[in-house]
Amino acid sequence: MNAAIFLPNWVGDVVMATPAIAALRKHFGQARFLGVVRPNLVGVIEGSPWFDELILPRGRDWTQGVASVASQLRRARIDTAVLFTNSFRSAFTAFLGGCSRIVGYARDKRSWMLTDRLRPLRDESGRFLVAPVIDAYNTLALPLGTADPGYRMQVFTTPGDETRAQEFWTRHGWDGQRVVLLNPGAAYGAAKHWPTEHWAELARRLVNECDFKALVLCGPQERTLARQIVAAARHPSVASLADEEVSLGLTKACVRRGDLLVTTDSGPRHFAAALGRPVVTLFGPTHIGWTETYHPLAVHLQEQVDCGPCQLRTCPLDHRCMTQLSPATVLRAASAALAAISSSSSSASRGLRPLPLREWRRGA
Repeated sequence: MNAAIFLPNWVGDVVMATPAIAALRKHFGQARFLGVVRPNLVGVIEGSPWFDELILPRGRDWTQGVASVASQLRRARIDTAVLFTNSFRSAFTAFLGGCSRIVGYARDKRSWMLTDRLRPLRDESGRFLVAPVIDAYNTLALPLGTADPGYRMQVFTTPGDETRAQEFWTRHGWDGQRVVLLNPGAAYGAAKHWPTEHWAELARRLVNECDFKALVLCGPQERTLARQIVAAARHPSVASLADEEVSLGLTKACVRRGDLLVTTDSGPRHFAAALGRPVVTLFGPTHIGWTETYHPLAVHLQEQVDCGPCQLRTCPLDHRCMTQLSPATVLRAASAALAAISSSSSSASRGLRPLPLREWRRGA
């Protein structure tokens, strides 16, 4: 059997699809698995044991991208295609690629190309219900006979990524130190950003009051933001990856080493869950319900404002959902998250009270 898995188009969504992907891989045993994935997302699944081959669309151009992938699918003689993407384009690509069985959600006028049509959850007016994406992804695997995929997300690191992360730790003298990772970026849009001065204050208080090191993560387009946070923090124990050869692989390796991740509602947030690390997520315009992953070490913070969650990429007002979320609130949640996973003696030495994380999941 030959199977093609069309992976989602965002970092976090790829991670949320991993329970279903792992279930499919296990169920089909020796089948040949091809992953159709955007080139910029290969780093998310790099090191995983699931795919025998990756198909990378050559570009965003409709004709070139669709025709190229469809041609490769035809040569591979795909028996089953599973669409974790909801676009017309992905279904049309699988259809042109001659895939015998195409499993996906019936939406965006693509139902006629699907052999297995799943219905997305909608309310009485036809609008999509707010429901965890991870549940929708898991449901995609079930028509193919898999067991319940569950919620164990997985990501992997490569030896090269681990080496680069270790070199960074050693260079900064962080071996054996406790490190909090700060992830200020968000590809979704500016509305997800927490103010730079808030990040700087949080970093400064983490190192001064809690005796941690603070590492600001960044992608290639976020180097300036990371440098600004470090400069504003004005402390030698606050550093960033801005001068490194940044990649998703390096980010994963750093998250694996860290004690806690504080992050916007963005892709790397899910690396923490997949690697079993505690994570405090700062939600602004996005609805928590869409990206709930049931991670037991997750803390969700969100200011209750009358205009949100609006799901807009840029704020047309005063960005109150993020500016009103104070560094003090985030610090308290971070301290509780760290205390909850520390031994009683370690917690006592830092003056942290080990509160159950569920006390924080209600938000600010």
